[in-house]
Amino acid sequence: MNVLVVGGAGYIGCFINRLLLEQGYNTMVIDNLSTGHRTSLSNKTEFIEGDIADYSLLKETLQSYKVDVVMHFAAFALVGESVKNPGAYYENNVVNSLNLLMAMKETGVKYFIFSSTAAVYGEPQDILITETHPVKPINPYGSSKTLVEQILTGLSITDHLKYVSLRYFNAAGAHPDGSIGEDHENETHLIPLTLKAVLNEKAGGEPLKIFGTDYDTRDGTCIRDYIHVLDLAEAHILAMKHLLDGGESDIFNLGNGNGHSVLEVIETAEKITGKKVPVVNDKRRSGDPAVLVASSEKISKKLGWKLRYAGLETIIETAWKWHSNHPGGYRG
Repeated sequence: MNVLVVGGAGYIGCFINRLLLEQGYNTMVIDNLSTGHRTSLSNKTEFIEGDIADYSLLKETLQSYKVDVVMHFAAFALVGESVKNPGAYYENNVVNSLNLLMAMKETGVKYFIFSSTAAVYGEPQDILITETHPVKPINPYGSSKTLVEQILTGLSITDHLKYVSLRYFNAAGAHPDGSIGEDHENETHLIPLTLKAVLNEKAGGEPLKIFGTDYDTRDGTCIRDYIHVLDLAEAHILAMKHLLDGGESDIFNLGNGNGHSVLEVIETAEKITGKKVPVVNDKRRSGDPAVLVASSEKISKKLGWKLRYAGLETIIETAWKWHSNHPGGYRG
């Protein structure tokens, strides 16, 4: 079975690529390395440096490697950046995704796993968000993912495409053996920023900014649902098997089911590292909902997905092992 992992040198893609290899699949990765790292990938993976805007490259890759399944992670994914530069998000996340889907159609590749986001829901109307929650994104990033899901629905009607869209909440953590982890040049995710703040100059870190302390939450800071990246990766394999076994196209949430505030993440990080996290209070960011917590009951019931790394302490422990041993990330 040949699986093309688009954007596979990025944080989530490299974990999924590794798990695919461990389970006996052949993998190819297309990545332009704008945010990904070649060194995060196994030498057993066929690596193609390129961009999904390049239709000829996509078509040639799909044909020459006889690809059976495509997993797509090549998207811009920063909420704040999407508000400042929405055009870039629609071009890369929507237009280029359609480019990939058209190349699949032309080459007869039927199965597609899409990396979506909880940002499609916008401001939550329920404490625990299910897949039936209204889709009302409040930033261009969430809007771009919503548009791709709508395209997938339309294309799947003709039966040339079967897809699963996985709506992530907050992916976090690193491999328990410390070999691969999260490394973004312009980091925006809370857990790595917290740990970088602890490491300070060693990791190029700065005091942690807390964006908003006046939300209607238990301690005034945003609450988010953190899911370990390996649990996320396992869900992609189950989604692929679901389609290959004749399952219908579907959409699933991927989250922990438990929300943790910014201050709770800081407190847990201090407990694990034994060090104080330097913080600075800042104003709210545009497009940030107060609470985002997932119900993953649907994927658990339909695909048998189970969390292996459920606790916040476990997630931060694996992240700390990676960051403390690789303060410069892959470049170090």
